[in-house]
Amino acid sequence: MARTDNDSWDLATSVGATATMVASGRARATREALIDDRFAEPLVRAVGVDFFTRWATGELESADVDVPGAPWGMQRMTDILAARTRYIDAFFAEALGAGIRQVVILAAGLDARGYRVPWAPGTTVFEIDQPQVIEFKTATIAALGAAPTADVRAVPIDLRDDWPSALRQAGFDTGRPAAWAAEGLLGFLPADAQDRLLDNVTALSADGSRLVAEVFVNSGVTGEALNAATRKWRENGLDVELENLGFPGERNDVAAYLQGHGWRTVRTPLNQLLGDNGLPLQSSDAEAPFGRNYYCTAVLHTPV
Repeated sequence: MARTDNDSWDLATSVGATATMVASGRARATREALIDDRFAEPLVRAVGVDFFTRWATGELESADVDVPGAPWGMQRMTDILAARTRYIDAFFAEALGAGIRQVVILAAGLDARGYRVPWAPGTTVFEIDQPQVIEFKTATIAALGAAPTADVRAVPIDLRDDWPSALRQAGFDTGRPAAWAAEGLLGFLPADAQDRLLDNVTALSADGSRLVAEVFVNSGVTGEALNAATRKWRENGLDVELENLGFPGERNDVAAYLQGHGWRTVRTPLNQLLGDNGLPLQSSDAEAPFGRNYYCTAVLHTPV
C-alpha cells in the first residue's frame, strides 16, 4: 500500500518495520564481526517479527532468502549497514573530538548509539521518534541493564509535528553546536518534508554544528528490485508489507541544498564506503536500489 502524509505504523508494520529490518542487519553484522552492536539482536527479538529474528540470529542464510545475483537482499543490506554504521560512528567520534557535546538522532528507531558509544563526559544524546517507538526501545534496553555514558534524552514526537519545540523543551541548547544524524530517513520523506527537516536542522544549529545524512539518489526504496527481494522474503515467512514505502518524484539534492543554506559538505558515494570496508559493491545501474546513494557530512558556518 502506498504511503500517505498522515499514515501511522509501529515497529512491525509499514515503514516502522524498516527500523526492525535494519536492526536485524546490524545484529547479523555483529555476528559476522563487522561491527559491535550488542543491543541489536535483543531489540529485534523483542519486536517479534520472526523473519527478522531468524536473520539476526543467523538461523537464515543468504542462500535461503536472497535471489542469486540480485541487486538487493538481506546480505547486501547487512553489508551496507556494516559500512554505514562504521561511517556514522566515526562521524560522531570526530564531532566529539571537535568539542561537540550535543547529539541529535532523527527518527532514532532501534538505533542504540546512545547506549553503546563511549561518549565524552558531558554529552547529551537526544533521540527523536514516535512515542511508541521511543517507549519500546527505552524499556527494552533498560531491561538489559544498559549504562550509557551520555545523558540520553527521549524526545517522543512524530517528525511531522512540531519536533523543534519538543527538542528545545527536552533541553537542547540552540546556542551550542550539535551533531545531527539523519540515517536511513530522508528517502522515506516526501520531497517537501525533506526540505523542511533540513531547514529546521539549520535553524536550530549553532555555528560549527555537524550533520551526517544518508542520501537516496534514485527511487530505490520503491523500486522493482527491492519489491522483488521482499517477495522472496515472504516465501520464507516475512508477513510485513515492505513495498512502496518511499515517496517517488523529484527532490532537491541534499548536499546542494545544504550548501545553499550555509553548510560546507562532503559527499561519500556508497560504493566508496563499501570498498573502503572491503565489502561487495552495489551495481550503479539506474534501476539498482541504493547503488547511487551517497553519504553527506556537513559543517555549518554561519555568516559573521
